[in-house]
Amino acid sequence: MEKCIDLSLLDGVLDEYASVKGSLITILQHTQDIYGYLPKEAIERISERTGIATSEIMGVGTFYTQFRFEPVGKYLIMLCQGTACHVNSSELILQTIKDELGIDDGQTTEDGLFSLKCVACLGCCSLSPVMMINEDTYGSLTPDKTKKILKELREAKG
Repeated sequence: MEKCIDLSLLDGVLDEYASVKGSLITILQHTQDIYGYLPKEAIERISERTGIATSEIMGVGTFYTQFRFEPVGKYLIMLCQGTACHVNSSELILQTIKDELGIDDGQTTEDGLFSLKCVACLGCCSLSPVMMINEDTYGSLTPDKTKKILKELREAKG
């Protein structure tokens, strides 16, 4: 179920940057700030206004890991898969999240509440295994602790 996006939200960004050489990354960052991801329709509008081919825009967008092409849930779970986390059983935490939410890496729950992304390193090795949910960091995870965190977030959704 695809929803319509309001492309007029991009007008200010494009008015400011469309004619500025080398500003594509800035435009993409602002676009993602507005929509939470880079919708296809927005990429097409950026192409129209900047004269940059959509294929080139996609090339830049897919090169940088900061950009997303699908909407994410209210809670974006970034689960560390670095060496310290791996050694400290991050695979158990991943399996717990998959079992609890019914999603795999890169997916979002049907209710749009949670998205899961496995990342190479969060830089919190002393807290391993560790995950970030939006701006909050959760460390020394166990399956039970992980279930409790997810349950609390699910209940707080209202």
